[in-house]
Parts: sequence; C-alpha cells; structure tokens
Amino acid sequence: MKINNLINKVGVLTFILLFVFQSCSSSNDAADDTPVVVAPSNLSVQVEVLGKTADKPDGDGSGKIHLTITASNATSYKVLIDNQLKEIFTGDFTYEFTASGTKNYPIIVSAYNGAQFVSSTTSVNVFVSRKLLWADEFDADGAPNTSKWGYNTGTGDGWGNNELEYYTTRPENVIISNGTLKIKAIKEEYLGSHYTSARLLTKGKFSFKYGRAEVRAKLPVGGGTWPAFWMLGDNIDTAGWPLCGEVDILESVGNNPNVNHSSLHSPGRSGNTPDTATTTVPNSATEFHVYAADWSPESIKFYVDDKLFYTYANAASTPFNQNFFLILNLAMGGNFGGAVDPNFANATFEVDYVRVYN
Repeated sequence: MKINNLINKVGVLTFILLFVFQSCSSSNDAADDTPVVVAPSNLSVQVEVLGKTADKPDGDGSGKIHLTITASNATSYKVLIDNQLKEIFTGDFTYEFTASGTKNYPIIVSAYNGAQFVSSTTSVNVFVSRKLLWADEFDADGAPNTSKWGYNTGTGDGWGNNELEYYTTRPENVIISNGTLKIKAIKEEYLGSHYTSARLLTKGKFSFKYGRAEVRAKLPVGGGTWPAFWMLGDNIDTAGWPLCGEVDILESVGNNPNVNHSSLHSPGRSGNTPDTATTTVPNSATEFHVYAADWSPESIKFYVDDKLFYTYANAASTPFNQNFFLILNLAMGGNFGGAVDPNFANATFEVDYVRVYN
C-alpha cells in the first residue's frame, strides 16, 4: 500500500514537472516570436526659413519655417517648438511664428519607433513683421460698431472701486463723430446716480494672446475724471478677479493731470499693486498721444508715443498668458479717481483709434 502511494506521488510529481517545463518552453517560444523594436538612428533636421535671402537672413517677415526630418527606423516624430509640442507622421513640418520682431527659437525634434526614440536640438533665427490683427478707426458716424464693441451698463455697485457714474449706451454718453469716438461723462441725476458715462468692451467679440495693443487718445479735463484703456482675461466669469489678470495700459486722473499710470493686477498683487509705473504726458488733454503695451511670454512693455517707460517681467506662473479682451471707459470719482470738482459739468474722453498687432 505504501509502495503504491509512493508510485502515485512520483507520477503526480512527474506530471507537474512536465507541465511546468512545457509551459516554460511555450513562453520562451512566444518570446522568441516577439519582433525586436529597433531604435531610430541617423536623425537629421534641416531648417528652412521662408523668404530668406542675403539681404533678409531671418526671413521675409512671414514668420514661416519648414523642417525636413529624416531618421532610420522612425515611424513618427515629435517637435517641441515655440513652447508647443507637435506630433507628426511624415518628415515634412511647417510652422508659423506670430510674435513680432527677430528672435532665436530653440527646436527639439525626436524620432520614434514604438517606445524607442532619439532626439536632436537645433535653433533658428526668425523675423516676424508686425501685422494688424484688429482695429477700430472710428470713421463711421453714429453708435460704435456692435460687431466690435459691447457695453457694461448700470452702476455695478461702484464697479469695485466706489465709482459714482451710471454707465449707459445713450448717444449723450457715447458717440462717433468726425473720425473719433467720444465717451462723455455728464453731471446729471440718472437712475439714482449723479453722473453718467460709458464703458465699452470687446468681450465675446475679440480677444488675443500676446501682441501690441494701442490707443490714440485725448484725455478729459476735471477733478474726478478717470479715463482708461485696459484689458481683462477672457476667463473672468469663471476665475473671477484678480485671478483672471488685469493689464492697465492707460489710466489717468483729472486730479493729477498729464500723468499716465500703467499697472498689472494679479493674485496677491491687486488693489495697490506694486506692479505699476507712471510717466509724464504733457498736454494730454489738448493733444492726442499713443498709449501702448507690447505683450509677450517674457515681458509686458508699456509705452507712450513709442517711449518705453515700464517693463514687467512676465512668467508662466502669472495670469498673463491667456487671451485678453479690451476695455475703454471714463469713470467718475472712486478710489482712484478721487474727489469730483463741485464745478464739474461734463468732460470727454476722445479716441482716434484702437489697434491690436501680433
């Protein structure tokens, strides 16, 4: 009985060993059938700047380049360019830079075959000419163009600044005539407010990311007036202020005439923001001047009549790397506008044009 049991146990053990052996042999056979993925090699990247000549070594201003990429055993490529990652499946790749000026751009190209890859780094100098993206020349008499401008109306509970005006869409407060937009603040009793004015904005109609925004304007006169040309982030309805970011290109107050303030508001730097600077603008109420901001991922530079007076160092951690829309308004009083002259009757913020470039 014991011998039979021993034989049975040996038989079972033999069966198990044979099963394990066969399983291992099957696994090895399957592994042997797996195709070997060969890493790409001999990666070559040729960069052509469109319109490049001896006289125009950085291109014709279009900002376009063409890459010709080759590599042995490559099935796809990834190109990191202008802070964007592009995946392509042929060796031909065209890209258009949009930031105006001449700049050196690094380019990283990786050739892939499955998980295997090889990379190469190069760079290119490209010139991008300034192009007009959007503008209003205010050359048609009547109300502002509704395809370009909307309005904020009412008191807005002082618009967060204890302002005193009621914003309307009436021609008494906003009108285009003789080639300029006129936003007029009036001392009058209107729906519980003592002053009326207007606030125009391009929200939902036009916004942009990076470029140059400028206004040519003549400023109002009178203590308590507060004209402005500024921008807010498109995400204000979801993110709120100041998380959306605010860029004030032109701000001036009648209680301190001929001084332009340019400021930026962001989380932890709202209200009395430290990100601000001023410059003197002689005869700002009797002569037109151009107030502008050049905006890029690296900086926001503020100018009056093309004279740089303030540079803000932009960074990926700020809100100033998304689309922003434009605002034109004339406020009365408030935290920044200050006390209104008791003799104030009316004043006009006159705008020749608003332009946005790449």
